[in-house]
Amino acid sequence: MTVMTASDLAIQCNQVLKQLKSLGNPTAEEGMARYGINTEHAYGVSIPNLRKIARMIGKNRSLAAALWSSGIHEVRILAGMVYPPLEITGRQMEEWVRDFNSWDLCDQSCNNLFRKTMHAHEKAMEWSSRDEEFVKRAGFVLMACLAVHDKSAADAEFMEFLPVIKRESGDSRSFVKKAVNWALR
Repeated sequence: MTVMTASDLAIQCNQVLKQLKSLGNPTAEEGMARYGINTEHAYGVSIPNLRKIARMIGKNRSLAAALWSSGIHEVRILAGMVYPPLEITGRQMEEWVRDFNSWDLCDQSCNNLFRKTMHAHEKAMEWSSRDEEFVKRAGFVLMACLAVHDKSAADAEFMEFLPVIKRESGDSRSFVKKAVNWALR
């Protein structure tokens, strides 16, 4: 693993930001808004383009952290794609989940990164009990992602989710309600 200097990291981060900005599409940004995605700090870059850039970058914790700190919607989704899952801490996950301000940032972060961590089951349970809308959503999205992708988990681990799903099924907030439904299915 090559260690990047702060200067190299800043240069690479700026290059990625410029590349994403150049791929921005105002029409796509309008479509995002129609689907309830927070576009306050967004470029309108498609997920396929983000995945292509993530493959070119590879896994890079330092760059992912720098990208996340930009506060730009798609850049944060890209950060979740390039952060090495085995290197993220529970504390880092907490910092990121508190920044969620849109359902797609929540869902992409959970599916691309959080579900692959050693903290996934614990955070699914913990976050599902929290009051913040997108933190609670993250708990249930993690449950759904784990149910599909975690082939090594025992059935008993998923059975522990059912009482939580039942308990929180009365949450009337649309973004939470949809995630609870997803986790149940």
